[in-house]
Amino acid sequence: MSGQPNTRLADLFGLAGWSKGELARLVNRQAAAMGHPQLATDTSRVRRWIDMGEIPRDPVPRVLAALFTERLGRVVTIEDLGLVRHGRTGKRQSDGIEEHPDGVPWAPERTAAVLTEFTGMDLMLNRRGLVGAGAALAAGSTLSSAMRDWLHTDPALKADTPVLDDPLNADPAGFDRYEAAPVGSQEIEELERSVEVFRAWDAARGGGLQRKAVVGQLNEVGGMLAYHHPPHLQRRLWGVAANLAVLAGWMSHDVGLEPTAQKYFVIAAHAAREGGDRPRAGEALSRAARQMVHLGRPDDALDLMKLAQSGAGDRLQPRTKAMFHTIEAWAQASMGKGQAMRRTLGRAEDLFVSDRQDVEPPDWMQTFKDEDLYGMQALAYRTLAEFDPGAAAHAQHYAEKALALRVDGRERSKIFDHLSMASACFIADDPEQADRYARLALMSMGSNSSRRTWDRLRQMYRLTAEYAGYPRIHELREEIRLALPKPRSKGEGNSAQA
Repeated sequence: MSGQPNTRLADLFGLAGWSKGELARLVNRQAAAMGHPQLATDTSRVRRWIDMGEIPRDPVPRVLAALFTERLGRVVTIEDLGLVRHGRTGKRQSDGIEEHPDGVPWAPERTAAVLTEFTGMDLMLNRRGLVGAGAALAAGSTLSSAMRDWLHTDPALKADTPVLDDPLNADPAGFDRYEAAPVGSQEIEELERSVEVFRAWDAARGGGLQRKAVVGQLNEVGGMLAYHHPPHLQRRLWGVAANLAVLAGWMSHDVGLEPTAQKYFVIAAHAAREGGDRPRAGEALSRAARQMVHLGRPDDALDLMKLAQSGAGDRLQPRTKAMFHTIEAWAQASMGKGQAMRRTLGRAEDLFVSDRQDVEPPDWMQTFKDEDLYGMQALAYRTLAEFDPGAAAHAQHYAEKALALRVDGRERSKIFDHLSMASACFIADDPEQADRYARLALMSMGSNSSRRTWDRLRQMYRLTAEYAGYPRIHELREEIRLALPKPRSKGEGNSAQA
């Protein structure tokens, strides 16, 4: 018992709206449902958890996490509740890792447990049809300051082993977690192939339809990481976990589950670091930065990109550095910083063409091709055109180059390019061309589950108002109004600003 209030638990308790006596009764009922009928909690014990910082023994933290997850309609983990036995918030732990108020970074031996717990809760939300709500994105500066020292160190790879007080060794009844066993190279190869399949599906059809399958696969990998494996297999398994977590985050972002997406990106960075792959950890954080730009928070994105670039270490290939710079440039464009954006895009181009490709790129970089560089350049210039209309011509130029190369079935990227082109044409006072590209985007969006494409369409729709008197644009506006999904309710979804 710390003697200090557990502010995390207190905050969530306030959001839930229970009385202490009501929570005690719910804990006893849920524990019995999870196979622990002997548990007896009362009001005074709940008061000690909240007011005195007492950490109850297993299974109570898991029971509380399940209760708060269902009550709030979003994933709530043991970390979120402040119920992990690793020292108090803000105090230095015995392994030299400082725990910050937002719960990152966590101790290395906790990564598999956090991964398993979070995915289990996410699956529970899916199963019960709950809607994500009430969560907030952590600021980019908060994540960066919390993770900087941790990411810049390279831990010795070690297998996580279950211990008696670890959630990985606990009864999984409340977690939708699979019973996993140690695996060999053949099973890991199959998992690696499944990542490629999920990645291709996401690029073609958006994240909505396969998100639950990816989360379930990641949940199972978390169970596998609870066992000792030879170092070379354990490293590959951490790599699979990192790739799946990035995909789960990207798919969550794609359907508007923003705090959930951010948590998966942080989990991916932890998993990559556990596997000794700092470039992968940096790329996971760059996804969180792209999410921030999309949500109109470019300052936070730039904070995250500084960490992604410095934390990725000296093994970054030129093409990866180029990709990082395009994200940074998009953030600068969102702030109207045209000169900085152009310099950053220039560095991206130089790095991209300097890559002789004599070294096999990691699998997670094999989708950043010429068309992706052009697509990001088009997006950056289209974004800057909101501040400087002269940038629209450059956006059209790069969007056209990207579209000429989009032949690999990555339909979502093609939709984004069409929308960048349409928006640039409207800004450049060319409504006829804008109408053409907008209709090409609209034609493909019905078969795509990406809500981000609809966010971008809304941004383009705003530009059509000036031309509403043109018959073709009037018809286009009506078609878009009919096609647009209903506005999101308050919760995890957020409107795009770029």
